[in-house]
Amino acid sequence: MTKQDLGNEATKVVAENDELLIERTFAAPRDLVWAAMTSAEHLARWIGPHGTTTEVVEMDVRPGGGWKWINKYDGGSVTFAGEYLEVEPPTRLVRTTAPEDGPAGPPAVETITFEEVEGGTRVHWVTRFPSAEVLEFAISAGMAKGIIEQFERLADLLAQ
Repeated sequence: MTKQDLGNEATKVVAENDELLIERTFAAPRDLVWAAMTSAEHLARWIGPHGTTTEVVEMDVRPGGGWKWINKYDGGSVTFAGEYLEVEPPTRLVRTTAPEDGPAGPPAVETITFEEVEGGTRVHWVTRFPSAEVLEFAISAGMAKGIIEQFERLADLLAQ
């Protein structure tokens, strides 16, 4: 896949080869951003595009622990699940991720880092997909729009 810039002014989203880079700075302390991304209670309030509700089924935030949530929207739902590979509070998470109803094959691997910067916390999120074709499919299904919207929801939650 050739490089595609898919983000907006607030959220950088870049797809290239088999990687998707997401980056955004949130006006909140790192511990708060970490908590919003690792607490089932908080995650259910922001993960997924606008109009989505999320049920967190499992969230065992430790190396080897599993996670699973169901994004529900008008007319259906999508279940995502994976395993935490690395957990270094409050600076780094590495986990696998895949839709449960998706094609068979290896999951994507997400590496999320949290960096204190002037004015807040920069989240740097890289997802390595099993292939460029799998990433292209995800982009064609609206993934970039969903990412931007869920980060808008996270920014609103952090502002409360």
